[in-house]
Amino acid sequence: MKKKITAILLALTIVLSFAVTAFAQTEQAGSPPSGSPPGGSAPEGTPPGDPPSGGSFPGNPPDGNPPGGAPGGSAKSVNYSGATTINSGESQSDKTYSSANADENALLIDTSENVTITNPSVSKSGDSDGGDSCNFYGINSGIMVMGGGTTSITGGTVEATATGANGVFSYGGNGGQNGAEGDGTTVIIKDTVINTTGDNGGGIMTTGGGITKAENLTVTTSGRSSAAIRTDRGCGTVTVDAGSYTTSGLGSPAVYSTADITVSDAELVSNLSEGVCIEGKNSVTISNSDLTANNTQMNGNATFLDSIMIYQSMSGDADSGTSSFTMNGGTLTSKSGHVFHVTNTNAVINLSDVNIVNEDSNGVLLSVCDDGWKGADNIATVNASGQVLSGTVLVGDNSNLTLNLTDSSSFRPSALRKRKIVYYSVFLGRRQYLARKIRLPVQGHMAV
Repeated sequence: MKKKITAILLALTIVLSFAVTAFAQTEQAGSPPSGSPPGGSAPEGTPPGDPPSGGSFPGNPPDGNPPGGAPGGSAKSVNYSGATTINSGESQSDKTYSSANADENALLIDTSENVTITNPSVSKSGDSDGGDSCNFYGINSGIMVMGGGTTSITGGTVEATATGANGVFSYGGNGGQNGAEGDGTTVIIKDTVINTTGDNGGGIMTTGGGITKAENLTVTTSGRSSAAIRTDRGCGTVTVDAGSYTTSGLGSPAVYSTADITVSDAELVSNLSEGVCIEGKNSVTISNSDLTANNTQMNGNATFLDSIMIYQSMSGDADSGTSSFTMNGGTLTSKSGHVFHVTNTNAVINLSDVNIVNEDSNGVLLSVCDDGWKGADNIATVNASGQVLSGTVLVGDNSNLTLNLTDSSSFRPSALRKRKIVYYSVFLGRRQYLARKIRLPVQGHMAV
C-alpha cells in the first residue's frame, strides 16, 4: 500500500475529477513511506490554535470588524439632507456640487423619476460619525441616489475627503433586509473619476437592494474599510465594465461583496488588503480582468494573509449560504499570503483559463480552515476548467475540500518543509489510499 504514494501524487495532475477529504487519524506505528516531501516553507501568520473536537472555536473571536469594514447594525430611520437636492426628473450639466457639513450629501437625488447628470464636479468634506447611517444608508456621500428612479451620470469628478463619505451611493430602499427586493433605484455611471481619502469611504457603494451599472470609471480610495467597489447590508446588484479600481487602505479590498457583483475588462488593484472579499451568500464574477493584491497587514479577526477571502462574519450584514467566486480569463496576481482562503462558510470557486501568479514565497494556493470567525463549517468546492493550478493546499482537519478538474485542467501539488508525519485518507474516485501528509506546526491546518 505504501508503494502507491508516488503513483497517487502523479495521478493528482491528470485526474479529471476527484474529491479530497482530510481528517485526523491516529499516527501510524512503524516507518513512514519511503521518500522525502518536497521543499518549501510554512505560510506566514499565526494560525488560530488547536480546534477542539468537532471543529468549534473555543471562546469568542478576537475584537474587530470583518475585512472591508462591514460593521453590523440594524435598519433605522435616517434623516437625509443635501447641499443640492433633486426630487423630480430632470437633467443637469456642468454643475458643481459641494458640501462641507457632516452628514450632508453634496448631491442628494431622491426620486422615482429619471435624472441625468453630465460632467459634474463634486466635492465632499465634513467628517461623519454616523456609522451605519453612512455604511448602510448613504448619508455624507458625494452623490446619494435613492427613491426608486434611474440616475445616469456621465463624466466629471467626485472627490470625497471626509470620514464616512462614499463617492457615489446607490440605496435600494429595502431597509437593509438581506434578500429583500429593492425599490428599483439604479445608478448608471460612465467615464467618471472618483477619489475618496477618508475611512469608510468606498468608491461606488451599493446597499439595500440597489443597482449600480458602472463603465470605464477611474476609482481610487486610500482610507480604511474603503473598497473601490463596495457593498453592504441589504445586498444589491453591481455590474462593472472596464476602468481601473485601486485601493491602498487597511481592510479595503478592490471588491467587497455582500451583493452580486460582476466585473469585466477592468483593472483591480489592492495595495494593502485582499483583492476580493466575499461575505456570506453573495457572489463575485470577474472576466478578462487583471486583479493584483498585495495583502500585507491582517485586519479585524483575520489570522491569515490572503488575496481572495471568502467568509461569513455572522454580523448580520450578509445571509448565510453558499458564497461564489468565479474568474474567467485574465490574470490573478497574489503578492502576499494565500491566493484563496475559505473560512466559516460554504464556498464555490470557479476558475477557467486564469493566469494565476503566486509571488508569495510559501506558495499556498488555497486554505480551507478555521480563522477568527465561528458559527459555520469550512467547506470549499473548486471547479477548474481549462485551468492550470499549482501550489500548496491547506485543509483543516474539521474542513472539507472538493477539487474538480475538467477540460484538460491540471493540478501540481507542492508540500511544506518536513514536519511531523501523519496519515490521511485520499479518495480518488471510489478508491481510498493512505497518503503521507505534512502537519503544520499547529494542529488543524494540513497540507493536502
